[in-house]
Amino acid sequence: MTTQVQANITLDMKGTSCPGPILGAKRLVDEMEAGQILLLISDCPGTHDDVFSWTKYTDVEVVKTEKMSAGGTGYYIRKGKTKHLAPNAVLDIRGVHCPGPIVEAKKLLNGMGKGEILELWSNCPGIRADIDGWIKATAFELVDTRESAPGEYQFYIRKTK
Repeated sequence: MTTQVQANITLDMKGTSCPGPILGAKRLVDEMEAGQILLLISDCPGTHDDVFSWTKYTDVEVVKTEKMSAGGTGYYIRKGKTKHLAPNAVLDIRGVHCPGPIVEAKKLLNGMGKGEILELWSNCPGIRADIDGWIKATAFELVDTRESAPGEYQFYIRKTK
C-alpha cells in the first residue's frame, strides 16, 4: 500500500535543466500557505540532489517521492515542516532489513505508556508497506511519516492502548 499525498499545486518542469526546477519550485512555495504541498515533477538528474539540499536550509520538507507514469520524478514538497513531534523514544535502525525494524519497534512500544510516541528511523526497502500493514493490524497509530533522504524514513508511531 502506498501513502496518499494530495498536492495543492503541481509544477511540471520536465525538459527543464537544473537549476530551473528548484528555482521554479521556490517561487511557488514562497506564495503558498504553511502546510500546503507542491508536487514538483522533473526529469533533470540534478533535481534530486537540489531538492534534498534545499530542505536542509529552508522550512520545507519532502514528504514523498515517486516515479511518475508520464515520466520524471515527482517530489511532494510541504511548506513549513509539520508540527514538531516530541517522541518519547527514538529507534534508529537504518541498515537492518525487514522484519527487523518492526520487531524492534514492537518491543519498544510494548514497554511504552499509552499516548507515547516512538520515532522509528529505517531505510529498509520494504519498510513503508510493512509499516502500513502492521499499523492496520495493531493498536498503534501512525502519526506521521517523513522521508528524510531518498529511501530513508522516519515514522512517528503512537501507542494507543
